[in-house]
Amino acid sequence: MTFEEKPEGNGSLVDENQLDLSAKHQANGKPAASGRAKLPARQEANAKCGLPSKSLSTYTWQEIQRHNQKTDKWLVINRKVYDVTGWADRHPGGRRVLNHCAGEDATDVFRAMHPDPDIVRLYLKPLLIGELAPEEPNQERNKNSQLVEDFQELRRTLETMNMFNANLGFFFLHLAQVLILEALAWVIVWHFGSGWLITIFIYFLLTVAQAQDSFLQHDMGHLSVFKKSKWNRLMQNFVIGHLKYGKNKIKYIDYEKQHLYFCTVGAALLMPVYLNLDSIRAMYRRGYWEDIAWVSTFYIRYFITFGPFYGIFGTLVLIYLVKLLESLWVAYVTQMSHIPMKMSTEENQDWFSSQVLATCNVEQSFFNDWFTGHLNFQIEHHLFPTMPRHNYHKVAPLVKSLCAKHGLPYVNKPILKAFGDIIRALKKSAALWMDAYYSHPET
Repeated sequence: MTFEEKPEGNGSLVDENQLDLSAKHQANGKPAASGRAKLPARQEANAKCGLPSKSLSTYTWQEIQRHNQKTDKWLVINRKVYDVTGWADRHPGGRRVLNHCAGEDATDVFRAMHPDPDIVRLYLKPLLIGELAPEEPNQERNKNSQLVEDFQELRRTLETMNMFNANLGFFFLHLAQVLILEALAWVIVWHFGSGWLITIFIYFLLTVAQAQDSFLQHDMGHLSVFKKSKWNRLMQNFVIGHLKYGKNKIKYIDYEKQHLYFCTVGAALLMPVYLNLDSIRAMYRRGYWEDIAWVSTFYIRYFITFGPFYGIFGTLVLIYLVKLLESLWVAYVTQMSHIPMKMSTEENQDWFSSQVLATCNVEQSFFNDWFTGHLNFQIEHHLFPTMPRHNYHKVAPLVKSLCAKHGLPYVNKPILKAFGDIIRALKKSAALWMDAYYSHPET
C-alpha cells in the first residue's frame, strides 16, 4: 500500500469511508457490481440517522475549542459538531473519555472505539448542534493533516484486509489452554493430595491459567485507551506528579525508593486490590449485574473445585496467592510498554501520534507472544483497540512504515530491556522529585 493516496471527499470515516467500504465490498468479500451503490448507501445512512434537512449552524475551530471544560464539552466527528455535556454521565465509556476530546476533533478516537459507527450514530443524533464552517480544515490547525489522512487511509486498508475480524479458532485454543490447566490442577491435587509441594505446583499452574485468562478477557472490550491510556493516566499521577510534589515540599513517601515499592508492593497489589476493586466498583455503579454474576463464578468455581481439599480458608489463601503472582506477571507485561514512555499533561495531538508516543512494543517471538498475550504489540493495541490480537503482527509493519514516513519513533525492545526500563524510568522520575524537593526554593 502507499500512504500517499488521498481519501475521497472530506476524509469522513463514517459518512464516506465506512459506507464506501460497505458499498465496494459485500459480505462475501467480493467487490460490488457497481460503484453506484455509494450514493444510496449514504442516503440510507442519513435517513437512519434522521439528519435534519435544513442547513446546520456552522462553527470555526476557535469557537469549538472554547468548549473544552468538564461542564461545557463540544467535540467534532466527521466535521459534525456535537454538544456532549449532558451525555457525559451516561456515556458507557465514562465521562473521562469525553473530557479528553472536548474542544477537539474526535473522529479517529471515535472510530477506534466503536466497531459499528452506524449504531452509535443513533445516540449522536440528538447531540448534533452544527458542523464545521466550509473554510475550516478537517482537524485543528496545529495537527498534521497529512498524517491524519494517512492514518485514516491505513485504517481503511486494514478494514479491506479483514484485520478487524476475529479468528474464533485462535480464541478457542486459548480458552482450551485455560480450562486444561485448571482441570490438570484439580486432577493433580485429587490424585496426589494437598501437600506443600503439590500445592506449590498447582499454584503455578493456576497462575498461568489465570494470567492467560486475563489476557483473553482483555480482548473482549478495550475501553482503557482513550486520548491517553488508563495506564498512562495512572503513571502520570505517580511520575509526573513528583515534580509538583517536590516543588511544594510534599513527601507522602520516600519517592527515591519508588522502584523498590513497584517491585514489591505496587506490582503485587495491582490486580488483587486496584484493578479488581476498581472493576467491581465500576460494575456496581453502572448496574452491570450480569457481569458481576460472571465474576462471581470465578470464586464459586474455585470453592467447588478446591474447597474439598483445602477448606474455605485454605481456598481463600490459594485464590489470593494466585492473584498475587498473576498481578506481578500482568503488571510487568503492561507497564514495560507504558512507564518508560512519554508522559505529560494533556496535549491536543492527533490520535496516531498520541498513541505511538505513549507506548512501545516488545520484540516478537513465540514465547514473547504467549507470555504477554500479544500485548508485546502495544502500539497496535492502542491504535486499534477493537482489533483481535492475533492480527497485531500483520499490522505492525504498516504502522512502522507510517511512523517512518512522518518521523515518529516506533520503539521495539527486547523483553528483558523493557523490564529493566521500568526500574530505570522510576529511578529517573524519583531523581526529578529529589532535585525539586531538595534544591527548588519553597514557593
